[in-house]
Formats: sequence, structure tokens, C-alpha cells
Amino acid sequence: MSRIDHQPGPNLRLSVLDQTPVPEGSSGGDALRNSIDLAQLADSLGYHRYWLAEHHGTPGLACTSPEIMIGQVAAATRRIRVGSGGVMLPHYSPLKVAENFSMLSGLFPGRIDLGIGRAAGTDANTSFALQRDRRQRSPDDFPDQLDELLGYIGNRMPVHRPFAARVVLPGRPEMPEPWLLGSSQQSAIWAAELGLPYCFADFINAAGAPIAAHYRDAFVPSERLLAPELAVAVWVICADDDEQATALAASFRMMMALLIRGQLIAVPPPEVAQQFLDAEPDAAALSQHRRLIVGSPQTIRESIEAVAAEYGAEEVLLVNILHDHTARRRSYELVADAFGMTARAAAASTAR
Repeated sequence: MSRIDHQPGPNLRLSVLDQTPVPEGSSGGDALRNSIDLAQLADSLGYHRYWLAEHHGTPGLACTSPEIMIGQVAAATRRIRVGSGGVMLPHYSPLKVAENFSMLSGLFPGRIDLGIGRAAGTDANTSFALQRDRRQRSPDDFPDQLDELLGYIGNRMPVHRPFAARVVLPGRPEMPEPWLLGSSQQSAIWAAELGLPYCFADFINAAGAPIAAHYRDAFVPSERLLAPELAVAVWVICADDDEQATALAASFRMMMALLIRGQLIAVPPPEVAQQFLDAEPDAAALSQHRRLIVGSPQTIRESIEAVAAEYGAEEVLLVNILHDHTARRRSYELVADAFGMTARAAAASTAR
């Protein structure tokens, strides 16, 4: 049964997916501090969760270790859930990931999410450099890795694993909430079979509504989750008016165009980016291949609700890359205002 006609309810959750962009002329440390600042703002505005992405080998994105930033962000905030969007599991030992997120869950009970991804988050050479054993490339054994990781988290490791009985996770009884992330049919199949909540990356693949429908229709209830839970992550840039938002979006469009060409850069100022796009119309066209929601608060709310309805999603994670951190903060403030979140968050704070 298709879910394409699903309508978002009044309790549609909004969250943040932060890629920790590095503006041209600033440092990675500046970008990481900006992420903590933005998380504090998101917490005060009433966003539901704050996820940090993992990328390697790029001058434009600073977060290589979400687990480090999760601890910093959770310590600097009060209410918001904090997690990975995601941990790129093929780089790691499942036990080490389980230990890291168990510790975080013990420190911040009921607030930690473990978003799990299969992609490398980088190019092939950097991915190889991340390996401990360089004699050959690591096998593509993601399903086995995922099964092991979920076994640790659920304290139900299969007995055929010789090391299972020795595993002690320091954060118990607290554990993270696992999510599977993806942008393809295969990730939806795994999430449905395993009874996991699923976040689809529309910002990578905007044709994911049928994939989301498969996840809902094929979902198998589990001890972790009795009914499907779906979130969708979308590019969103909001400003006071449509013209300003479009101007700000030039920075991301230039980065994306050059990424497709194999060139990685820090986030350029919008005026520099617009000059590039004007001078290279072919490159500008490349950057239009992904869904990008850009505009004023009125435009943004309608578009976000439309994407949620298209996917049948209970939650939308907003991701953006802007050169100016103040403009980035303003984007999330305006979206929160458009959905009435700011007033609700203020009332809740007063009630406490």
C-alpha cells in the first residue's frame, strides 16, 4: 500500500542534520564551535534532535568524528536528542561503536541516537587510509557488521560469536536509539527487516518516496520498534525573503557543482559563488540536480510539509550549508517561527 498521499499531522517533528560546514577564511575549529552554538540554538527553539554527520578528507566539512561532537553538543544543551547522522560503520569495529555510544548514553540518559550509515563519507583513497589493515581493501560486510552492532546494543549477541560473553558496555542500562540511514532501496529493505527506525536522505536522492513506501509496507515489528518510524532529511535554506534565500544558496550550489567535478572546497562567500555560477552555466546546471528548498518562511513551511507528505514521514531533518554562520542560525530560527515552534518552546521553558 502506497503512503504517497499521507498528510503530515500537527505534530510533525523538525530536527537538524549538521554537516559542520567550514566557511572560506575560517578554520575547522571555528566550524566545530559553530556547530555547538547552532545546537544550543536548536535546543532553545524546540527542534527534536540534532544529528552530526561524518565526513573525511574535505576542506568544506569539519566533523570527522560524530561521537566526539555528540558529547560536546549534549553537554552544552539541555533537552534535545543528540546523535550521529551517521556513523559510517564500514570504517569501524562494531564493538568500538557500541562502546562509544554506550558511554554517551550513560552520560546523557534518554538523549542519544546512533544513526548508522553504509557510505564511506569520503573518496576511495581516504577510505583506504582509514583502514587499520592495509594489506587489502575491507570486505563489503555491512549486514554482518550491523547485526553485530545491534547485538551489542540489544544485549542479544548470537552465541556463535566467540567474544560475545566478554563484552561489557559501560553505559548500561542506558543505550542509544539505533537508526538506519540511507538513500537507496537496499537500506530501506534492511531497516524494514530489522524493525529499525529509518531516515532517508532526500538531500542525496530526491526520488525516495517509493523507497520510503517500501519501508513502511515491509516493516517487521521488533523489540526495538513495533511500528515503522520514518524521517526524511532535506536541504532547506530560509531567509527573510525569497531573494535573499536564493542569494545565500549560491554557496552550496557552487560547492556541489565542483564536488561533481571532483574538486573539494571550503564554503565560498555567496557573492563569489554567484560569480562562478554566472560564468559557468554548465556547472550551475549540475548543482540543480538535487532538491533544494529555498525561500521565505511562508514558502519553506509549505515545501517542508509537502516533502513530509510525499514520504509519509513523521519527522523532517533540515540540512544546509551556508557561508555565514549568522545566516545559518537565522535560517533555523525562521523555520521554527514558521511552524510555531518558538512560541511552544518559550511556553515550555516558562512552565519549567
